[in-house]
Amino acid sequence: MPTFRYSAFNSGGGEVSGTVDAATLNEARLHLKQKGLYAKEIAPALDTGGKKLFSSRVSVPELSLATRRLATLLGSAVPVYEAVSTLWEQEAPGELKRVLGRVRDRLAEGQGLAQSLAAEPAVFSESYVGMVAAGEASGALEVVLERLAEFQEDQAEVRSRVTTALAYPILMVLVGGAVMLFLLAFVVPKIVAVFQESKAALPFITVVLIQVSTLVRKGWWLLILIGIGLFAAGKKLSRHEELLKKRDRFLLKLPLLGALWQRLILSRFAKVLGLLLASGVPIIKAMEITGEAVVNREYRSFLATARETLIQGGSLSSALKQSPLFPPLLTHMAAVGEKSGELDRMLIKAGDAFEKEFNASVTRSMALLEPLLVLGMGLCVGFVVLAVLLPIFQLNQLVK
Repeated sequence: MPTFRYSAFNSGGGEVSGTVDAATLNEARLHLKQKGLYAKEIAPALDTGGKKLFSSRVSVPELSLATRRLATLLGSAVPVYEAVSTLWEQEAPGELKRVLGRVRDRLAEGQGLAQSLAAEPAVFSESYVGMVAAGEASGALEVVLERLAEFQEDQAEVRSRVTTALAYPILMVLVGGAVMLFLLAFVVPKIVAVFQESKAALPFITVVLIQVSTLVRKGWWLLILIGIGLFAAGKKLSRHEELLKKRDRFLLKLPLLGALWQRLILSRFAKVLGLLLASGVPIIKAMEITGEAVVNREYRSFLATARETLIQGGSLSSALKQSPLFPPLLTHMAAVGEKSGELDRMLIKAGDAFEKEFNASVTRSMALLEPLLVLGMGLCVGFVVLAVLLPIFQLNQLVK
């Protein structure tokens, strides 16, 4: 059923906002009237990416800090409404403050915390809301929020490590590309003009350099158009689910990068599922939420099949064994956890192990990538130098 986002006035004249599920726009307005709300603005809710684990205009560190503060307040026996109000008052002006204000208003209307958070899918993902709902039901909300904060901090640390590792290679590529464009657009044409005036036969490598330089100087607009065309084609193809699935399958098969990507996916899968189970979410629902949190469609497709196996009475470990996407380490630890009744703890432990492997692999890969980039830049500059020097040597031979 479609979801509509609304802004409305309540009976007291206060402005409230949220979402409502309805078949049509008129039906949504009717639902609001039945609640005593008078719609000011109502429109279909956009797909904000709520299926992803944490995808929003609120950064992960911001959300993690707010979650930890909320857990601390609740652990001090502060009521939920007062705790959220305190967070709202303390938060600096920005998107998170506006979100907390809307959550506080919903709590004042009598909604539960999970229900209030669910109306903000751009900030609070399904996994986040599911764990909060389980925490409310079990009476251990502060414990669940602490786990959520720790998980978010781990995710932020992984993202920061990857960003830091890629910063130097990206900078080298940008600087190297800028230097090559400068040489091709301004330096090479002036040097090559001397060779062309001599009417002497030029080496093949010099001819190639002249052609590339001409393309950069006179065909830059064509290169820009090609780039825009490729970007538009990529955006259009990104709407085809089957093509996206083939792309995700291809990414997993890439040498080196495929293994890195797989370790990151496995870490996220194991940790999210383990945290959901530890928070009291039933395994069927936990598998559904985890499947949506996993961004790779190849994994997501198999997890949907594994969920059906669980519904039919199968075990998680036996379901995971059916696919080569899950290594023996994970399936064995899941089997041990099922036998010992500590599946959640074993999954979190497996997630930590895959995260450590990912971090170690990133460190090794970056240590190998940096000298390869230096070598690549050296080869490009060497190509230009050789293409310029060879005709000079030929001219010297003719003069002699």
